[in-house]
Amino acid sequence: MAHLHEKIDFTASAYVVYKDKVLLRVHDKYGIWLPPGGHIELDEDPVQAAIREVKEESGLDILLWDGNKKFSIDDEIGLELIPPVSLYRHHISLTHEHINLAYFATTENDALNPAEGESKEGLKWCTKEDLKTMDLGLDIKFYAELALETLGE
Repeated sequence: MAHLHEKIDFTASAYVVYKDKVLLRVHDKYGIWLPPGGHIELDEDPVQAAIREVKEESGLDILLWDGNKKFSIDDEIGLELIPPVSLYRHHISLTHEHINLAYFATTENDALNPAEGESKEGLKWCTKEDLKTMDLGLDIKFYAELALETLGE
């Protein structure tokens, strides 16, 4: 989706874990390794956006990790959302920023089947050993390793 605001947009992503691997992808525009994710649409919350983006980019159905919440509200007034594991504000250009809400998630299989218009190229299931040798941003490496420690087998 295109930017919704000229100065800052909100995005959502998920570090998806299957057994002892975490899914990363090379961003189409920036050529860097990131978890699946993208812009939060006007009609969705961050949880919905993370689930949708992972489905579009990988074909995977995911279950977001709730951080072992002890309390939750889901009634006619509202819904308590799963908290992200990270909120990260960063520059996309000199004049535009993103605030990314990152989640941890699991999936029941590792079969990648991106939606039409999305590419399988650049998607990779990464082990802890892979993460050590890949050219990753410090935040991406940290959260990918933490996702594996938290949710891996």
